[in-house]
Amino acid sequence: MLKGDKVGLRARHEDDIPVLRTELYDDVVNSARAEAGPWRPIAPGSKDPRLVVDDEADGRVPFSVVELAGGTLIGTATLWGIDTHNRCAHIGLGLLPSSRGQGYGTDVVAVLCHYGFVVRGLHRLQIETLADNSAMLRSAERNGFVREGVLRSSAWVMGEFLDEVLLGLLAQDWKPASKG
Repeated sequence: MLKGDKVGLRARHEDDIPVLRTELYDDVVNSARAEAGPWRPIAPGSKDPRLVVDDEADGRVPFSVVELAGGTLIGTATLWGIDTHNRCAHIGLGLLPSSRGQGYGTDVVAVLCHYGFVVRGLHRLQIETLADNSAMLRSAERNGFVREGVLRSSAWVMGEFLDEVLLGLLAQDWKPASKG
């Protein structure tokens, strides 16, 4: 398990899947805002690619996020679009509604940076998020990500086009949180 100050990133367990499906992906609005495509229902027991881990896939590393204090599942985190030639990847996360607004997102981004830069040896990490996602923007910027641009009207979400913000962080600019 990778550990931050408040959260741990661990392998996805089979019993995480029903919780994540119910709390994150069955919520049409949340799912539409988080995914790059339209929401669609996934039948229970099916191999939902957002949740089921393919251990053979090199370009995507999904984690379950747990609270360190009690081990409670609080969300997902992913390093995706891993490009081993250019040594870059994207990061994303989704917290259960009951776990939002408590500083977990900032800690998840910090742990994903550690994984990307230290464990994987990447040079660049990137985040794309909706321009009105102030929580993700705050979490990224607290970890040193820089706004590199706005992708105007690039995301079709629940009947309207929304802007996305592109943020980047280079390994040489990353300042890991000091562990006491």
